[in-house]
Amino acid sequence: MAAMSRETVQSTATEQNASILPAHGDAIRVVPLHQPNNALDAAIPPQLTYRNGPLISAVEVFTVFWGSAWQHSPQLDISKNVNQFFTYIVTSALMDQLAEYSVPSHPIGLGRFTGTTTLTTPRLGRTVTDSAIQHMLQQEISTNKSFPRPSANVLYFVYLPPHVKVIQGGGASCQVFCGYHNDINGQILYAVMPYPGCTGCMGGLAPLDALTSTSSHELCEAITDAIPGQGWYDDANGEIGDICAWRTKQVGAYTVQLEWSNASNACI
Repeated sequence: MAAMSRETVQSTATEQNASILPAHGDAIRVVPLHQPNNALDAAIPPQLTYRNGPLISAVEVFTVFWGSAWQHSPQLDISKNVNQFFTYIVTSALMDQLAEYSVPSHPIGLGRFTGTTTLTTPRLGRTVTDSAIQHMLQQEISTNKSFPRPSANVLYFVYLPPHVKVIQGGGASCQVFCGYHNDINGQILYAVMPYPGCTGCMGGLAPLDALTSTSSHELCEAITDAIPGQGWYDDANGEIGDICAWRTKQVGAYTVQLEWSNASNACI
């Protein structure tokens, strides 16, 4: 829990504990809306299997805060806290937990936070599409020297400001999803995190805690399923985070989501 625009889930805010189904036959890779009573209730017992695709062995997180709102409080303070979260979490026990999904060609270990940037251009409207986000990333990678070059380990996290709706795979943020990860031609790995400006994307948490929870969901899914559906995946239940969506714990000072463990046969 990849231009391509080839994913999302079909869900409604009234479907409690409903199955999350991908659009267009694509792999699930979104954070679904929070629903009451989030107990795991899978019709088919979860079991992730490896599909022989790439994993992220030593994640290198680079954050992109798009929009002028991130230059001013309270969003400026949240962006600083998100960067501190990544600095800590990519060398934490949460990464150790993912080692059970290592394979000989892709051993999963600790990562690092490599940097951040705030973009005010191109100017955002009230809605932005996944294809526009992909175009922005490709442009910045080719022209902005502060952007790291894509690699098998680089993961760009794009954060949108309040009141900006993201359209992806036929669905919209705060209506169908709260975040997702994707890839561009298997070469550029990225995650998109709309601002949690609705009940379904807050999950009863403070904005920063909601962001760290959903960010950890997509971080762990990108590491274990870099090109969605080609890494560790469960045809009935989705990715490592989908199975445990909106079930949280503390790692250090931060709220993160539980992730599915094949070894423990549980969300841990």
